[in-house]
Amino acid sequence: MTTQRIILAVTGASGPQYAMALARALSGRPDIELHLILSEAAKKVIALEADFRPEELEALAHASYSEKDIAAGPASGSWQHAGMIVCPCSMASLGAIAHGLGTNLIHRAADVTLKEGRKLILVTRETPLSLIHIKNMLAAKEAGADIVPASPGFYHRPKTIDDLVNHLAGRILDQLGIENTLFKRWGE
Repeated sequence: MTTQRIILAVTGASGPQYAMALARALSGRPDIELHLILSEAAKKVIALEADFRPEELEALAHASYSEKDIAAGPASGSWQHAGMIVCPCSMASLGAIAHGLGTNLIHRAADVTLKEGRKLILVTRETPLSLIHIKNMLAAKEAGADIVPASPGFYHRPKTIDDLVNHLAGRILDQLGIENTLFKRWGE
């Protein structure tokens, strides 16, 4: 069985529960090696919004990196991986990624992911969107990123917040071709 590396970067946008759902879905799978980049802003948002600590998220990853560690593996194009997810993706990170501003490891790893032609998924989390946000999404999409807004669906008839979170997490994993059973699919 081939193991594939997946990078999960967590920024300071609202919604760290999505990142935790992804980490739980990927952790412990023999075919996945999860690499986590957790921003300082994400740690603050986790403390304000989540019922878990940053250390619990880090414990689910094979390796965890500081956003300041620009010499870490994910900063290099020669470091092979199967895709990167930025979840949630703040509008500041979206702007930096869309315009190639590698000011930290998250931005640099995303830039490298795009230049190497690998899958980059940006899970944007903001509303309403300004014209700047929309233009940055367009620029990121034109550069090769996939934009997956954190917009819950309801066709699976969610009963809990976890149902909503897992639905989005499953749709994100679908973008990477990673099989999952996190949500009930249309027609099932």
